[in-house]
Amino acid sequence: MALSWNEIKTRAAVFSKEWQDESREDAEAKSFWDAFFNVFGITRH
Repeated sequence: MALSWNEIKTRAAVFSKEWQDESREDAEAKSFWDAFFNVFGITRH
């Protein structure tokens, strides 16, 4: 089921707050992308 724009906006706000202070780009790259795609309801395997 596709996400509504409101759900995407809510998820994007949570995502940006969770990642705003992250400074270890290389160490957190996979986690970052997994969380980013989750904003849009996409699960990476």
